[in-house]
Amino acid sequence: MPAPRPKLPPAPQRVPLLMAELERLYPEVRIALNFDTPFQLLVATILSAQCTDVQVNKVTPALFARFPTAEAMAAATVNQIIPYVKSVGFFRTKAKNLHGMATILVRDHGGRVPASQDELVKLPGVGRKTANVVLGDGFGITGITVDTHVGRLSRRLGLTRHTDPVKVEMVLNSLIPQAEWTRFSHRLIYHGRQVCHARKPKCGDCTLRPLCPQVGVVRSSNPQVVTTTAVRPVPGTKSVSDSGST
Repeated sequence: MPAPRPKLPPAPQRVPLLMAELERLYPEVRIALNFDTPFQLLVATILSAQCTDVQVNKVTPALFARFPTAEAMAAATVNQIIPYVKSVGFFRTKAKNLHGMATILVRDHGGRVPASQDELVKLPGVGRKTANVVLGDGFGITGITVDTHVGRLSRRLGLTRHTDPVKVEMVLNSLIPQAEWTRFSHRLIYHGRQVCHARKPKCGDCTLRPLCPQVGVVRSSNPQVVTTTAVRPVPGTKSVSDSGST
């Protein structure tokens, strides 16, 4: 039989320790997408939906060479964009979104990417996650980016019980100092890719383990053997109050 999970302090007390260990593990973090301008970052992030960053990085050099600015992309047709993005998932929808996004940038913003979440989420193919990526990595305006890794690790670490990305973002905003929002997101993403996998997390190798209630993780007597199940609260572990988050 596996040893019982120890009772851990509430999330607000564990967060500084989690942040310190994540910084030790991943001192230098950056987005995995390649870009030189906010426009290129916006394009790459739209393409990255349900697609790996590795695949997007294979596509964007030729795409950026052909359409280096919003003006160039807006002047093209959707059919002219499609061949450059055909190897990413949902390429037809993404090509349409790219053309619509570029057209609005030229029409309403002088061809420039707005440094405002309210304006960014009005663009085709852009939600809060994409907006926060562009603001954080393109403009240095910090924000929590809740992708699949950040959502999964936030629940597994007992920081929130929410599955809705916006609610997860609001909870993390209340727990993490604003200056660290972007870096914290990147570090959770790094850890999710390298250690805390969705189906078979490497809990035996994880240095966050003393701080982690392993929500949704089924442990055996062998600490190296773990599986996952549906997320549910762990007795004795308190996340920050999630009631009323929007």
